[in-house]
Amino acid sequence: MNRFLDIRSYFQGVGFAFRALQSRNFKLFFFGQIVSLLGTWIQNIALGWLVYRLTNSVFLLGVVGFAGQIPSLVITPIAGVFADRLNRRNVMLATQIAFMALAFLLAALVLLNVIQVWQIILLATLNGVVLAIDTPFRHAFLLVMVGEKSLLQNAIALNSTLINSARFIGPTIGGILIALVGEGWCFFFNGISFLAVIGALIAMVVIDTQQSLGRNSILSDLREGLKYSFNFVPIRYLLILVITTSFFGLPFQVFMPVYAKDILGGGAELLGFLTGAMGAGALVGAFYLASRKTTNAFPRLILFAAAIFSVGLMGFAFSTVTILSLVLIFFIGFGMIVEFASTNTLLQTIVDEDKRGRVVSLYGMSFLGISPLGSLLLGSLSHRWGVDVVLFVSGIFCLLAVGLYARRVPIISHVVRSINESS
Repeated sequence: MNRFLDIRSYFQGVGFAFRALQSRNFKLFFFGQIVSLLGTWIQNIALGWLVYRLTNSVFLLGVVGFAGQIPSLVITPIAGVFADRLNRRNVMLATQIAFMALAFLLAALVLLNVIQVWQIILLATLNGVVLAIDTPFRHAFLLVMVGEKSLLQNAIALNSTLINSARFIGPTIGGILIALVGEGWCFFFNGISFLAVIGALIAMVVIDTQQSLGRNSILSDLREGLKYSFNFVPIRYLLILVITTSFFGLPFQVFMPVYAKDILGGGAELLGFLTGAMGAGALVGAFYLASRKTTNAFPRLILFAAAIFSVGLMGFAFSTVTILSLVLIFFIGFGMIVEFASTNTLLQTIVDEDKRGRVVSLYGMSFLGISPLGSLLLGSLSHRWGVDVVLFVSGIFCLLAVGLYARRVPIISHVVRSINESS
């Protein structure tokens, strides 16, 4: 009898972890994203393979990656202003159609055997522009999708789970497709995959999200959002922590091949194990967040996760033992996803509704636009000081940001509890 009750409790717990799927709109989006994200990760690995096959240049691989991310640094904050003005679902429909068109264009160029590197860089830049526009609208639309603020935390966690699951599965499928049919058909499949999200957005029944167009200029609204974020202590310190982690911490992923080959003495297989260990940690972190009932403990949870990430990075920097490196990078993945997903949840919990788009755009910019700049800096410094020293110092900077954030945790916790009690 007790064993039956334990099994029943287990399945109830699993159901609780997926409670955001009670929302019909989010369920549509969730299952649409399953298809679309697989297509995205299939395209990512095929694009890298295509660039390297055409050029045999690691530098150009970096250029293409940089071109796809750097538009977020400039465009995302401006897009956040419009996310507080325009119908969010309609804009998301437009961005998904644009993603699809770019994927089909890339597929056509490859299948017709006329593809050139400059075309790849241009299309990567255009894709980055669309992503920069899509990011604040997608984050701001999440609450509208789920309909209830109590489900928002779980929806963000499930979305993180989905992204990391696709990161596992997509590249594997992409590798098989590249071998069987070539890169062009991978891009074509990605284009088809966007139909799932487009269909989900069309099928949603949501309250009209058309915002007031406002009488202020774009720059005035942008300044208002920046001033609001800076003056509101919880938002200010959450963003400082995320920006610091993005600039100094997230670029460690660029150096993974160096650790696999030169420091740990392995090859592509070891690189796969390292990437898998990081993804496994991220998945565990995302499932852990999905099982949380409230956001009251999130300020301290973010502190704990950021500390794990920082210390893990410092340990990984000088590790020359494969098993130890795999364990450390598991915890790095865990700390990374818990810190970022929890921050996203808290920001969306405490922000005023009329400024939601602008605040989440700053969050999106922090990891999409700031991280490439950190990669450039750390990459240049590693030639002089060595990868291990650079990553260790980066971990120290992340830990300093943790210390700065720790001083404000009591204030942030008080604000979060007050908002949760009043809602």
